[in-house]
Amino acid sequence: MAQATFEEISASDFFYRNRDIAGLTNPSRAIFVAIREVVENSLDAAESQKIPPDIYVRLSYEGEATKETQIYKLRVQDNGSGIQPKFIPSAFGQVLYGSKYKLKQMRGTFGLGGKMAVLYGQVTTHKPAIVTSSTGQAKIYTFTLMIDIQRNRPIILDRKVLINKDNWHGTIVEFNLEGDYLRAMPKIIEYFKQTAMVNPYANLTFVDPKGRLYKFTRATTAMPDPPTETLPHPYGVDVELLQRLIQITSSTNMSSFLRGHFHRVGEITAQKFLEFAGIPPSKNPKKLTHEEIVKLMQNLKKFKDFLPPDANCLSPLGEELLKAGIMKELKPEYLVVHQRKPSTYAGHPFIVEMAIAYGGDIPKTGNFVIYRFANKIPLLYDEASDVAYKVISSMNWRRYKVASDMPIAIVIHVCSTKVPYKTVGKEFIADRPEVRKEEANALREVSRQLQHFLSRKEHVHMEKKRLSIFSKYLPKIAQFSAMLAGKEKAPDIEKLLKSVQKYGAEES
Repeated sequence: MAQATFEEISASDFFYRNRDIAGLTNPSRAIFVAIREVVENSLDAAESQKIPPDIYVRLSYEGEATKETQIYKLRVQDNGSGIQPKFIPSAFGQVLYGSKYKLKQMRGTFGLGGKMAVLYGQVTTHKPAIVTSSTGQAKIYTFTLMIDIQRNRPIILDRKVLINKDNWHGTIVEFNLEGDYLRAMPKIIEYFKQTAMVNPYANLTFVDPKGRLYKFTRATTAMPDPPTETLPHPYGVDVELLQRLIQITSSTNMSSFLRGHFHRVGEITAQKFLEFAGIPPSKNPKKLTHEEIVKLMQNLKKFKDFLPPDANCLSPLGEELLKAGIMKELKPEYLVVHQRKPSTYAGHPFIVEMAIAYGGDIPKTGNFVIYRFANKIPLLYDEASDVAYKVISSMNWRRYKVASDMPIAIVIHVCSTKVPYKTVGKEFIADRPEVRKEEANALREVSRQLQHFLSRKEHVHMEKKRLSIFSKYLPKIAQFSAMLAGKEKAPDIEKLLKSVQKYGAEES
């Protein structure tokens, strides 16, 4: 019998072998994912400093790989905060290294996307990536690098330092990759359109391989406050997290440990919990046994008096900015936007923002046009698997006088410190009961307002139809009445017609 062999592989090697996990399933999907991931890193870098983003993306043709695919060069330039030179090689050349591992609302969740795009480019073209960045200081740094896949380490091939005469700040990323742009083009253009919708304060420029320019100009310079880092909520902890917190804590008693490491736990709440759990407030957390840590975790989940998470750590768009983005991109006849109050799932705060738009440039497709966003990221794939699709499909639309063949667009935005994605590719949100409930309530609210609009619209239509008939036959009635009365001249009906028309104008 053959003996089994065991080996250890690095994180880079794992994702090299399983790149489908990150959404790089085929050449057209890969080129879309690569653009999306690098652009979203750029948006985060600008928003962290509350700088209205200016992002330039160019995809240029470099040569033919196979009959179906070509080699392209992708260049993404932003005006964000920039990266300190000591972090640049690892930020782009080491998988699972980055700034995304804090409890904070961010577009990126795993610190994986940008590196996976560079890794995909390297394994399909065998060419290095070039990263140029400056924090606005005196120097600009350029690194030419590749990824050592077996060791998960960056390989620096070249390093240049330039004088920053204009105090430029931002990052430029360039790398080659294999892809199928012709098939990916509709999704890529739609991605930029939807990104412009949910980031109305951003300037986005895209130049495709044929030199076609797509420009999405910002509608406002107003920006939401950047999200802040927060502490874990007691309802969301597990034994592993508790052990990590105990290892790093400087607290010498349980009361200060709870207050220092958990979200919205004050002195009184800590005291009540310790009484509930039967733990002395003076006990040193580092002296807890494994069994006591397990019991502590169980009691944290059972205790009912913890305050719900504070949503101040979140950065929703807000009704005005969401309205500005939708008006800019969809140009509807009618638009209503609603933001729900903060809610929580598994100890994570989240906010649902919902909009429903009618008419204007929205096409009649026979079904509602659905736009899904999470932490300001457009979700373009796997719509039928998303909780939003299930909420919309289960709605009793007849109650709101809405038919599926109407020109209606529904926009859903979920922001959270931890969006419940179902895959690493970040394409759809899982059906969490708390999220489903909030989306359903938000949809009912905007649908009620749409119902009022449609009722008024129908009333105005009927009134105009009635007035049209009235205006058509009133002169004939007046003339016939004059003949019956034996008068040669028909009565003056102009004043009556004007009063009727005035009443109709007031109604509309």
